[in-house]
Amino acid sequence: MRLETTILKNLIYNEEYTRKVLPFLSVNYFQEREDKILYEKIAEYINQYNALPTQEALAIELDKSSIKDEEFQNTLKLLESITNENDEANISWLLDSTEKFCQDRAIYNAVVESISILDEKGRNTRDKGSIPDILSDALSVSFDPHVGHDYLLDSDDRFDFYHRTEKKIPFDLEYFNKITQGGLSSKTLNIAMAGTGVGKSLFMCHFAANCLSQGYNVLYITLEMAEERIAERIDANLMNVTLDALKELPKEVYNKKIDKLKNKIKGKLIIKEYPTATASVNNFRALMNELKIKRGFIPDILFMDYLNLCISTRYKNNISAGSYFVVKAIAEELRGLAVEWNIPVVSATQLNRAGFMSTDVGLEDTSESFGLPATADFMFALITTEELEEHNQIKVKQLKNRYNDLVKNRNFVIGIDRAKMRLYDVEEEAQKELITEPKEKGIRTKSTMSWDRFKEEKRKNGLGKIVV
Repeated sequence: MRLETTILKNLIYNEEYTRKVLPFLSVNYFQEREDKILYEKIAEYINQYNALPTQEALAIELDKSSIKDEEFQNTLKLLESITNENDEANISWLLDSTEKFCQDRAIYNAVVESISILDEKGRNTRDKGSIPDILSDALSVSFDPHVGHDYLLDSDDRFDFYHRTEKKIPFDLEYFNKITQGGLSSKTLNIAMAGTGVGKSLFMCHFAANCLSQGYNVLYITLEMAEERIAERIDANLMNVTLDALKELPKEVYNKKIDKLKNKIKGKLIIKEYPTATASVNNFRALMNELKIKRGFIPDILFMDYLNLCISTRYKNNISAGSYFVVKAIAEELRGLAVEWNIPVVSATQLNRAGFMSTDVGLEDTSESFGLPATADFMFALITTEELEEHNQIKVKQLKNRYNDLVKNRNFVIGIDRAKMRLYDVEEEAQKELITEPKEKGIRTKSTMSWDRFKEEKRKNGLGKIVV
């Protein structure tokens, strides 16, 4: 008996088997026309009536369908040959065999479709860039037996989860490790927020260099600066030289430093530039699949410089959509990519005009869309003042934290060496002296005074109209 016939037979007579495999089967997995027709009738019946069909019911449905006489006769003959004989196969064997059947057919169909795309005379409208996605989807076909967590029956698994050491990518900065309980987790979206020129890209370049030094594979996508500029900053960081000195290095000295890094560093760094506001998560996914196939490169962490410069796959051609929806969609799509590839994604966003003038930034100061902090797992602000700049420091304020208690170490400072594109820990005394009281052009915020007094103070200081 053919495997296709065995599958069709068990779809009719074996409810346990049917419930497990029907979500993963596709009419495209069957080659013979009569197999396709019978499978479609079985699937339609089950989806409509939530019960297994009888032979009689299927015969009636076939008779009502508008198929050719020859196809009707062949399908009816196939149906009559399927009997409920007492020769039930082992359910585990059935599931394994059906899964392999689906995998083989999915790969075959993907190869045929890819050839069709490469054939310019074919009718396929998809472009060549979609081939890696098609093959990747086919290779990922599998039966997932997990249908949810049973609170009482799965308590042992839950206990093991509580005591499992989570895989994290640590920082080389003490306080960032404290507030994230050891680093960034997979499947998360992490956002640095700051004004123009404060240090968003510097932070990401420093952390990317740190990840590379630890042996992780790093993918850095830039939509703001050229690939060479990002690499220049990471060179300065890893070689411990200033940007100006880097340009003066003789070729021999530069090569020696690169050779030293090659011997020391086990990870890989790929930097990819896209024109501003032209790339979406679909482009990034295609790039990652291409790197996996062509170079065997699978990133452990993705840096996106920066989120607001991407386009959304959902609102790409909808110019009427507001910035709230567009930026929120981009954030959701990036977080989805993090989950899909099981990696952390690090990106950045700008402060709005009010936040740029404040030394006490909040989530409300996020530019363009409050949907971004609603989606992010970890979000912090980088704040600078003239006093901090004098001490080569920058203030960090937690804004949202799913890793740890947001109240702990809400504000802290780190050292910054802009010439070498580096961040570093400062003495503990600097943390104790940190002034955490909010400031805004010499007046207190409304949280420390009455609303009427707050409006009056705003008017006196010439800060514009109060909108309630």
